[in-house]
Amino acid sequence: MAARLTAGADGTGTVPLLEDLMPWSVRPMRPGRPWVTAPEAASLRARWDLLVAAEGEEQERLFLPTRSRTPSTPAAALPGRAGGTSAFARDPGPYPDPVRILHGPFDEQWLIPDHRLLDAARPELWRVADGRQLFAVEHGYVPGQEGPALSATALLPDGHSPAGRPGRIRPLYRRPGGQEPNLAPGLPALLADRYGEPVSAESFLAWTLAAALPSPSGPLVPLPADGGLWARGVELGREMLRVQLRGAHGGERPRLPGGRRPYVRATVPARPDGLRYQAGEEALVLGEGRISPVPAGAWDFQVSGVRMLELWFGRRAGAGEGLAAVGPRDWPRERTSELLELVTVLALLAGLRPRQRELRGRLDSAATLTRQDLGAAGILPVPARHRRPASVLDHQEEGPEGQFALL
Repeated sequence: MAARLTAGADGTGTVPLLEDLMPWSVRPMRPGRPWVTAPEAASLRARWDLLVAAEGEEQERLFLPTRSRTPSTPAAALPGRAGGTSAFARDPGPYPDPVRILHGPFDEQWLIPDHRLLDAARPELWRVADGRQLFAVEHGYVPGQEGPALSATALLPDGHSPAGRPGRIRPLYRRPGGQEPNLAPGLPALLADRYGEPVSAESFLAWTLAAALPSPSGPLVPLPADGGLWARGVELGREMLRVQLRGAHGGERPRLPGGRRPYVRATVPARPDGLRYQAGEEALVLGEGRISPVPAGAWDFQVSGVRMLELWFGRRAGAGEGLAAVGPRDWPRERTSELLELVTVLALLAGLRPRQRELRGRLDSAATLTRQDLGAAGILPVPARHRRPASVLDHQEEGPEGQFALL
């Protein structure tokens, strides 16, 4: 498999790259300051209030200015969001309701949706984020490390990489309302003709979750010539997608089978001093707190070489500096509930890995569609306009200082 399922450094190998097949992508957000995101929404309100109450040099110190944003920098409103556009120091305006985001892989947090506080908010993502949208988030490639090449979410993702090598964010649809799939023109029709069944945007995303492989050039997406193998992969990918969406789009929250569901066996203390795993007892230990059963697959689940449970805990156990240090003094009960769900998500995904390995083994010996095949069918190269955002506006957006933005 390693010999065939590779791409050249310039992306000219045999197996199609995800960027060939989902051509429009957006770089990860760049907040510029850590205090604009938090695990609890209440922390963000407290930080906002402190910043508003501060003046002059103190406000500047708390703000953490960059070349892109200072307290004196006006900015356009984020698409679909009402908020201040004048300089924060002069007119902070009302507190904007925080939005739920995916902060890196598998970590759901909250964000203050104020463009004046974000160095690079990627407005093009906000324009297409709605109740129908899904996002494929690439994970940075780290040589020698196993783990998923990408994940999917219904939340707005910031694309943060735990290994410091971010990939791209690829919306599934180019327009709101689930309109215009972000797929290479002609690709769904070509695959439908090959497989003898319709190929939707979501079935393509499901296949990609199941079959994609990491590479230095970006995720590789082998496409089988056989419809049976495609159906097998799509079925697996839909299970992976259901788990990762965590009940979004009308689905059910992920749950492990009875007898394997993690429970709190000893209450997590107010300030747990560390996180460790007892493999023999399948127990996650947080100070004096104890959660079990926690399958080894959940504990060992890594993205880009970083263990997800340790990363999640570290982000909540660290003191932080400045406004980022403003948060709950004790361990909130809701935080434990979120940890239980994360354990469930990672355990379920780890449990699907044997089927992924089997699928990839079959792909290794199966006939696949190459980049050259897609070129001969007129799918590649993708027209340049499909790599750019679609024009989705039916209204004017408010620019800096309340002026209408020129788009």
